[in-house]
Amino acid sequence: MEEAAFKRGLEAIRERRYFEAHEELEEAWRAARADERDYFQGLVHVAVAWYQAGRGRPVATASQLEKAARRLAPFAPAHRGVDVEAVLAQVETARARVAEGSLDLDPPHFP
Repeated sequence: MEEAAFKRGLEAIRERRYFEAHEELEEAWRAARADERDYFQGLVHVAVAWYQAGRGRPVATASQLEKAARRLAPFAPAHRGVDVEAVLAQVETARARVAEGSLDLDPPHFP
């Protein structure tokens, strides 16, 4: 169940369906082993950050980006086929843009 939800969540992010991505990745997070929960929760925060940006909510977006960075950092450089360093770089770019007052974020890229 966890692996399928993980894959569906990444696909939803790729398709810019952030609410659905959040739902799928949350399912993976809840089913994950304790040592991987932060990883999945970090991905949930990525999806929610872009969802909140789309809703015009800068404070919520900034908060989710900060949580994503904190939870994903220990899994760099890569984990479960995801280039975590690249995701963290995208999160940092988004954090800088939000700090400058813009919610016009480039979509996260998960190859």
